[in-house]
Amino acid sequence: MKVLQTIAGFGALYGGIATCTYDLISAMHDIGFPLDLLTLEVKNSADKLMGKGEDWIKALPNDAVTPYEYSKRIAQYLKSHDYDLYHTNGLWLDVNHATCAQARKTRKPCVASPHGMLYPQALAIKPWRKKLMLALGHRREEARHLRELGFANPVAVIPNPVAVPSWIDQIRRREGERFRAGFLGRFHPIKNLESLIRAWGSLNLRDAELLLIGDGPEDYAAQLKRLAAEVGGPGIRFTGFAAGREKYELLASLNVLCAPSHQENFGMSIAEGLLAGTPVIASKGTPWEELDTRRCGWWRDNSPAALAAALEEAFNLTPEESRAMGDRGRSLIMETYASPQVAASMKRLYRYLLGQEPKPEFVDLS
Repeated sequence: MKVLQTIAGFGALYGGIATCTYDLISAMHDIGFPLDLLTLEVKNSADKLMGKGEDWIKALPNDAVTPYEYSKRIAQYLKSHDYDLYHTNGLWLDVNHATCAQARKTRKPCVASPHGMLYPQALAIKPWRKKLMLALGHRREEARHLRELGFANPVAVIPNPVAVPSWIDQIRRREGERFRAGFLGRFHPIKNLESLIRAWGSLNLRDAELLLIGDGPEDYAAQLKRLAAEVGGPGIRFTGFAAGREKYELLASLNVLCAPSHQENFGMSIAEGLLAGTPVIASKGTPWEELDTRRCGWWRDNSPAALAAALEEAFNLTPEESRAMGDRGRSLIMETYASPQVAASMKRLYRYLLGQEPKPEFVDLS
């Protein structure tokens, strides 16, 4: 079985869509299901191609032109290489359209992963361009939002993969120190950090810290710092960007991680917090109802009042209760979201589409 995945950009600065695509394909190779990835080389000299040197990455010289990123080289590659199944990541750019067109031309199955691009908030950005692309053939591609748009095609709900570091068992929750809450991610209005800062300020917790781990545009970060000084109260600390083991050490130092976003199609920081053994407060703008059902956090509205109430509950947990929540969260990730489990689900989907096994339970045909 020859499978090709495609993506417009595969640089380290391209964002979460590139990271989760790399983690998924790497995991699929690890379980003995090799496939190729077609993309373009990075143009930004400050960026670098993820997984550079892997023979499964087919990175063509970057000839993308126009905001649509039209590429003759992508078209030529698709025309001259034959695959049994095509899978494109994203919806709006030339590589996505060309991949689907090649699958239709050769009568091969095609999978499109929207990666949150069909959420209403995402469709509101440059709507004229997206309406045009929908009209050109992308009205075939996130379960509920996809159905609400009127699509009737089969939908497979498979989570993003969470890469589990080999040293994760060495990461231990710290206990006996002052209460510490935190946020991890990029600073952007959609993350709703203003509500978290206001919630923290309303609690007036003594000898407690709120760590804001991440970075963003200088003007927006300065705006958040001004708000923190005005209404956030003491104990708010902006730590800057963190990655790798440092990131997980910071996550493990928290009593609770907060993800108050207006909208997330997954929320990788939530999964990483749970993997670190830290309970999580996530907004209902994220798909993490399991925080309630698996008793490893709080799935709440993201108003300052609702966030403050959840923070107060976390503050009042005993060390034993907090540790048990953290253990349940890590178990959830290892059982459901770890890269090998997600890769196995994707393999089942591919085999189903090629008529090699029955319909998986995560495929909705209605």
